[in-house]
Amino acid sequence: MKTTKRQWLRSTMALAALTVVTGAAWAQGAPVKIGLLATLEGPFAAGGADGMRGAELAVKQRGGAVAGRQIQIIKASSDAKPDVAVNATRKLVEQDKVDIMVGPLSGGEGIAVKDYSKTQPQVTFINGASGAQATTLASPSPNFFRFNTEGAQWMVGLGQAALDKGYKRVMVIAEDYAFPYSQVQGFMAEFCAKGGKVPVKAWVPLGGKDYSSVIARIPKDVDALLVVLGGADAVNFLTQYENAGGDKPMLGGSITVSQDVLNYKGKRRDSLVGTLAAGPVADAFDGADWKAFVADYQKTYPVSAGGFPSPSLFAYVYYVNMKAALDGLDAVKGDLSGGQAKYREALQKMVLKTPTGDVRLDGNRQAIGTTFVIEVVKDAKGNLNTKVARKVDNIDQMLGMKKEDFQMGTRDVPNCP
Repeated sequence: MKTTKRQWLRSTMALAALTVVTGAAWAQGAPVKIGLLATLEGPFAAGGADGMRGAELAVKQRGGAVAGRQIQIIKASSDAKPDVAVNATRKLVEQDKVDIMVGPLSGGEGIAVKDYSKTQPQVTFINGASGAQATTLASPSPNFFRFNTEGAQWMVGLGQAALDKGYKRVMVIAEDYAFPYSQVQGFMAEFCAKGGKVPVKAWVPLGGKDYSSVIARIPKDVDALLVVLGGADAVNFLTQYENAGGDKPMLGGSITVSQDVLNYKGKRRDSLVGTLAAGPVADAFDGADWKAFVADYQKTYPVSAGGFPSPSLFAYVYYVNMKAALDGLDAVKGDLSGGQAKYREALQKMVLKTPTGDVRLDGNRQAIGTTFVIEVVKDAKGNLNTKVARKVDNIDQMLGMKKEDFQMGTRDVPNCP
């Protein structure tokens, strides 16, 4: 699923601007320009493309306009590198003069864009899918909002589920950057507190292709592997582990069991069937709003047109953040005057209705919301998806801990060998 910048420019960007307009009439008044940044190159290219679909779906559902103002989407691409994400954002903000930014996708990108947002107080920044804890927990920006829960919040409940399966010793295999640190922290905070042990952590480069040395390091006495790899990285590891005859049960990070991995290039990642994981979505969740969202996604982006059998994590999270951007505009009747002060106040106070339940923001403009413990299954059509094992609501960024007991995830924290 590798996508080059030239191919992407030709096929999706169309002179760097896409105006999403549907319905019988053009909106009146000046357009609202929204910059949309996703990772369309590198290991997360498939997820980034689906993130764009999710964001566009939110605009489509409003007929391409809010409060009499046309919504103009201007797209940009990154490749999961923080400096590339900032350069793309800078172009949207400083040259294209967007009013609102939605993005980026990856954890390190999110921290970098958050830092950049402090230099551009005239623009409101709303996250895309980035899930690193530090984006909002460390030195938050007053004009950066994140309506998705983040990587550690997504893992709540998986530690207990692992122990319930009899997995007392687990090896971690994860990419070496901020988002996997957050995912591992979210898992280990619970797993270690209840007696689990993590004797080995293998941090691997983002975009790695050879996992033979990591596979060789897997101890015989661990009960399972916690794999926090996404996109092409996940597929490469799973393929090589299968070919090496690996037979350890796996626990999955949120992006490891997203639709862009489960149905990568049409291949069924059968080794993941039965895998327990956790995240903000569960494909088979039976909530009415979720079912309506899935049906709209499937109608708008059928598999024959490049969509997935069910919206990926990235499609969902970009949808939620773009929906927040538009709902906020509606709340202030499209008024972005006064340095967007009224708009930001509306965002801060909003109770956002999402397909999986209500989301509200904390004092750092970080989402408090729902997580699912999930299991990978194969449906009647042969597609892999995830079913709900447990639903956990109202998870805050402290994961229910006292502030003095909480430690943000790093390569070395937590530690329970």
